[in-house]
Amino acid sequence: MERRRQRAVEAVRQGDAPATVARVLGVDRTTVYRWLKQADRPGGLAARQAVRTPRLSDAQLGELEQLLLKGAHKHGWSNNLWTAARVAVLIERHFGVGFHPEHVRKMLKRRLNWTSQKPQRRARQRNEDEIARWLAEDFPPLAERTRRRDAHLVLLDESCFQLVPTVRRTLAPRGKTPKLDCQEGRDKISAISCITLSPLAQRPGLYFWLLPDGENVHAEEVVAFLSELHKVLGRMTVVWDRNQIHSRARAVKAFLREHPDVEVADFPGYAPELNPDELVWGWTKYGRLCNEAPADRTALRERVETELTALRRRRDLLRAFIRHTKLPLAG
Repeated sequence: MERRRQRAVEAVRQGDAPATVARVLGVDRTTVYRWLKQADRPGGLAARQAVRTPRLSDAQLGELEQLLLKGAHKHGWSNNLWTAARVAVLIERHFGVGFHPEHVRKMLKRRLNWTSQKPQRRARQRNEDEIARWLAEDFPPLAERTRRRDAHLVLLDESCFQLVPTVRRTLAPRGKTPKLDCQEGRDKISAISCITLSPLAQRPGLYFWLLPDGENVHAEEVVAFLSELHKVLGRMTVVWDRNQIHSRARAVKAFLREHPDVEVADFPGYAPELNPDELVWGWTKYGRLCNEAPADRTALRERVETELTALRRRRDLLRAFIRHTKLPLAG
C-alpha cells in the first residue's frame, strides 16, 4: 500500500492527471488528492504502524491463568476441561472484556504457552489413595521378591486390532478433506503381549501372540500364552489387571497350582497407566498403524506381526515404556 501511494504521487508530479491515476489504481480521485497532501507532511507516505495495547494486562493474564488452573468445574461447568468458548465466558465474567473464542485460543497459546491437547479418559471408579499405596507399599516388595527368586517380571495385557483403521490427522490442501478407503465391519485380531524384565540385568523383552482371526481372548488362551512363556523364561512373576480371565479364572488357578514357580499379582483397579504393556498397544495402534487400511485380516496380521517384531528389537523403547509408568523399579 505504501508503494502504491508513492507511485500515485510520483505519477501526478510527472504530469499525469489525478483522475487518470485514480482510475488506473482503482481508487477514488479524492484518495489521490489526500495522498498528495499527505506526501508534504512530516512522515510523508510511510505506513503507520499501529500499536495495539493488549486488552488484558500481564497482571490480569496471570490472574486468568490462576482461575483456569482451578478447573472449569470450579467455575460452574460440568467437567474440568477448558474450551476457548468457556475461557471467553470466564474472561467476560471476571474482567468485563469480550473476546471471540478464536482470539482467546491464540492468546492462551502465545501469552500463556498453553496448547490444545486431547484429554485422557479416567474412570470415576479409580481410588487414587489405593493406587498410591500400591505403588509405595505393594509393588516394591513384589519386585524385590521377584529378583530374590531369580524370576522374570512379566507385565501382561490383552488388546485387539481391527480392520477399521485408527484415523489420525494428516496433511491436505485447505478445504479438501482426504478420503481413506477401508473395510467396514467388526473383523478383528485379538492379541496377548507382555513386557518382561530379566532378574539381574533388568533387560527388557517383548513377547506376543496373535490369536486366530475373529477369536476373543479367554482364560484358556491366557493359560496357553503363559505355558509357552514359562518354557522360555522359567520362574516368573506376572502382573496384570483385574480382568475375570486372569487371577480369578479357574483355568489360570489350575495352571498356577501346576507351576508353583509362577506367581501372579494384580495392578490396582482402573489404573492402566501403570502397565507399560498398554504403551505397546498405543505405540502400535496409534503410531505405526494409524491410518493403515489393510485389505483383509491376512494383510492386517502381517502388518501387526511386522511392527511388534520390530518393537521387540527396540529395547530403548521398551525401557521408555517402563519409565513412563513410573513403576518403582531399580535401574
